[in-house]
Amino acid sequence: MDAPLPVLNPAEPVPVTGWRRWLRSGENSLLVGALAVMALLPCLEIILRKVFHSGLGSSAPIVQHLVLAVGMLGGAIAARENRLLSISTLTLSFSPRWQGRAAWFSHGFAAAISALLAGASVAFVVSSRQRGAELAFGVPVWVAQILLPVGFALIALRLLWHAGKTWSARAVTLGVALAVLAAGAWLPVEPATLRIPGLLALLAAAALGAPIFTVLGGAGLILLWSAGEPLASMPLKHYSLTVNATLPSIPLFTLAGYFLAEGGAARRLIALFNTCFSQFRGGPAVVTVLVCAFFTSFTGASGVTILALGGLLMPILLVSGYRERSALGLLTGAGSLGLLFPPCLPPILYSIVASSGSSASVTMEQMFKGGLLPGLLMIGMVGAWGVWRGPKQTAQRRPFDGRAAWAAAWEAKWELLIPVVALGALFGGFATPVEAAALTAVYAFCVETFVYRDLALRRDVPRVMVECGLLVGGVLLILGVALGFTYFLIDAQIPDLAVLWVTAHVHSPWVFLLLVNLLLLVVGCLMDIYSAIVVVVPLLVPIAQAFGVDMVHLGIIFLVNLELGYLTPPVGMNLFLSSYRFNKPVGEVARASLPILGVLAVGVLLITYLPWLTTWLPRVWK
Repeated sequence: MDAPLPVLNPAEPVPVTGWRRWLRSGENSLLVGALAVMALLPCLEIILRKVFHSGLGSSAPIVQHLVLAVGMLGGAIAARENRLLSISTLTLSFSPRWQGRAAWFSHGFAAAISALLAGASVAFVVSSRQRGAELAFGVPVWVAQILLPVGFALIALRLLWHAGKTWSARAVTLGVALAVLAAGAWLPVEPATLRIPGLLALLAAAALGAPIFTVLGGAGLILLWSAGEPLASMPLKHYSLTVNATLPSIPLFTLAGYFLAEGGAARRLIALFNTCFSQFRGGPAVVTVLVCAFFTSFTGASGVTILALGGLLMPILLVSGYRERSALGLLTGAGSLGLLFPPCLPPILYSIVASSGSSASVTMEQMFKGGLLPGLLMIGMVGAWGVWRGPKQTAQRRPFDGRAAWAAAWEAKWELLIPVVALGALFGGFATPVEAAALTAVYAFCVETFVYRDLALRRDVPRVMVECGLLVGGVLLILGVALGFTYFLIDAQIPDLAVLWVTAHVHSPWVFLLLVNLLLLVVGCLMDIYSAIVVVVPLLVPIAQAFGVDMVHLGIIFLVNLELGYLTPPVGMNLFLSSYRFNKPVGEVARASLPILGVLAVGVLLITYLPWLTTWLPRVWK
């Protein structure tokens, strides 16, 4: 059967009236306002520093806490729209009756986890209030931290609401949630004896569709509780991640990507690349690869690229003579090709996680420099495959038209300057990474709203910003609770034990890297890229250091392996999103993507065993 979109659960079409409409409007407005201030404050900081040689002293902590606001508001809105990220597709094969019963259990268990996170957040906020730290302008930090318990409580309520369309279904789900909470609070057994049963129940909830953040958060809570550790460690780690000094660049670059994707940038860039490459055999494939890489580098989510560009690029490939299967595989695989290029989000996140809690020091600038040649290699290999699969007939190919190419370039000139703005600010030395991201977001907004006028200021811009905040909120929920789960692993000395075991049994760094590739292939099949970075990187970094592996090289190996994860069942997100976008069965999409998967696998091996591809540019470009 044709599979619906399993990772973004469709919201039920319920009319919104009365107080619910007021609440929806208020949440959306708060989210739009937080994103707007987050983008404008760093830009104002740049201007004041250049003109008056002094900036706003409190802008950095305000922007960092706005990330917390965007994360919790976006997560609550994602729960409101029933679009929290999930990894399971098992229930798609169930009958409607059993799908409903599966939702009772998975949503009930997830609501219990969210309620526990809300309770732990209350304890964290109370402790923070006692310390009396100040955010800015006399406002205490705990006032901003209140968003944690409020956000998790809202998510819990909305998980209960979306468990069914009837009050009886919601009541059963509430009973499941209360039973889970009661079992943890009042069963007359030692918590340690419930660790395995609790994790097995959590695994069942994940298989039946529980959101990813509740799976990782539930694992962290169960492990901490059964070990006698305070549950407030989970919201503490969530908070520490969201207010990281570099993290605001993630929602800001994502916002820039959303403005581009929702505006007319795709149409203009496709027209430009088409005039430049259509005269060559396989030219449409080159166009597809370049445009997809450009958009993924800004959105950080290949799914957005497929959904935004698929309807434009598929007809071009088919009209040019490509078989539908080849076109489908190319579009599905090309969606993740921009992950190594600035200002994409995974390299930024890797630099944050790898540099936290270890002796490793990796900057986002080093990651982007190290990823340039490997990224170009991946683009070249996939583009070459697309050229090889292209039709041999030349009748429909038009000769190169210099005037048309110049006209198309002139039409897209403001969008072609966006990488210059982002990279110039990032590497030019006059802006911090967060300020570069803010400048890029404001530039993209001005270009799409006032220059090209593709986005109406009152109608389109708030909608685009809410969609961006929804995605960012869903991702930050995963990252925050994943860091809490990682905290338990580190506290239990799992990385130290892994170092001892690996160094005792593996003596060659090349064998170690091969094992890393195999491990990450499995990880990519089971986890999304963001939670994989937060959970797995702290485990790999100390082992890689023991073997003398360069941290930038390790990071690029990590990311290109997870590119494969986008195409690998059962969790390959591109497979499901492509299935949804092109109305094809997931199995057909998977078969069409196998050649691209093979091409990318060869690229991963080249990047792994030719380290100079990664290390040369950071070494010579200081």
